Amino acid sequence: MRTFIALSILALAAPARATPSGQILIPSTDIQAYKVLHLNFDAFLRTQDENNGTRKGPMYMTGPTIGVMPYQDIRAEAGFDLMYQGDKALDNNPLYFHGKVGTPEKSLHEWSPALAIGGYNIGTKNGFTNQDVVYGLAARTLPKVGRLSAGYYGGNGAVLRDEQGHTANHGVLVSWDRAMAEISKKLWCAVEYQGGQNLLGATILGFSRHGRRARRR
Repeated sequence: MRTFIALSILALAAPARATPSGQILIPSTDIQAYKVLHLNFDAFLRTQDENNGTRKGPMYMTGPTIGVMPYQDIRAEAGFDLMYQGDKALDNNPLYFHGKVGTPEKSLHEWSPALAIGGYNIGTKNGFTNQDVVYGLAARTLPKVGRLSAGYYGGNGAVLRDEQGHTANHGVLVSWDRAMAEISKKLWCAVEYQGGQNLLGATILGFSRHGRRARRR
């Protein structure tokens, strides 16, 4: 299990406050609006050492996401990421695809949560980067508290393994995020947790100066 501190930088969005599609590293129930293109760039600083006592450098991730379904209550998006993780073997195969379909809050009834199913980290190197993660999520925004999200994921057991080489390809997805209008109308903060004793498992703290952030998966 890893811990990260993340700083999100909005590189390009049309419009400027494009609908976000994720939290920090884990997905969210947010989905890009139809034909809206978002290009993001993220940098992640590691806060823990590897087992050998060394610490890898920052992780960088960039890529576009575009809304592909012209409806308000059922939305879908697709895109890809170039992910550089400070590992030469992985960085030689940086391309990963993602997609998602879902419904926003209150689309079914007044108190219905937002729902989403999708996939991400669909890599191009068989048996190495094809993590092929699929997930389901539900989220609800509560007054003054912020948005609470919870779900579950599963992936390719041939790639997602623990430090002993055993299959570790599933886990929970939990997050909290909130616009911190009391401090600044542009400040957004989040805490997220991804379970699993694999390279995806992490606890992450993050913030953005553009309100709810636009993300990858």
